[in-house]
Amino acid sequence: MNSIIVKIKNLTREFKMGGEVVKALNNVSFTINSGEFVTIMGSSGSGKTTLLNILGCLDQPTFGDYFLDGTNISTFSKNELARLRNLKLGFIFQSYNLLPRTSAIENVELPLLYNPKILSKERKDKATKALEAVNLKDRINYLPSQLSGGQQQRVAIARALVNDPILILADEATGNLDSRNSYGIMALMQELNDVQGKTIVFITHEPDIATFSKRTITLRDGQIINDSINANVRSAKEVLQSLPPISELPIQVK
Repeated sequence: MNSIIVKIKNLTREFKMGGEVVKALNNVSFTINSGEFVTIMGSSGSGKTTLLNILGCLDQPTFGDYFLDGTNISTFSKNELARLRNLKLGFIFQSYNLLPRTSAIENVELPLLYNPKILSKERKDKATKALEAVNLKDRINYLPSQLSGGQQQRVAIARALVNDPILILADEATGNLDSRNSYGIMALMQELNDVQGKTIVFITHEPDIATFSKRTITLRDGQIINDSINANVRSAKEVLQSLPPISELPIQVK
């Protein structure tokens, strides 16, 4: 039986805007088990970014509880949250957030620098393996400017994997990519989930992307309006293979 990685209970997050109190999240409750691949969907203002920030230990609820891997972290200090982020969470961002003058392998090593128990050689070994896992073994010494958008996102995924996190959080991770690269990233996400058993929460506003996950939670006005298992999960690898080769694409004449 899979263990519960995330438990959100009666969670509310309020913000003061002028003299008004706005509930970005309003009495939200759900659980995520280990090995799940969950999409959190919603339009702008739905509360999905606020929820991601709480799941990622970047923010705390006004009311309610957040249990991560069995520990209630709702009242953790900033230092405790930072330590938890580094040990248990992997982040993938829409804009990649890579250091521009730092090689791929050095970017991937960054989360390990905060763990004094991991020596330099072990950092390099772990980073190399993470880049191999995302099919970038031959690009480890490349700078971000020497990589395509899809390759930069793969470096960011390798960085998220290097600490072997219990939960991967992806924030609009295909938002800056074209369709071909988006499907490539989703194929990698599916492989990480199906083969390696990684627990993934993928934030998106694109219904097309949500069809590659196994479960979709939809938010509107800070509340869950739908939480359903995806009965017909699409294979991103098959969709990618069905696309015409780049050489066969029509030439755009301006």
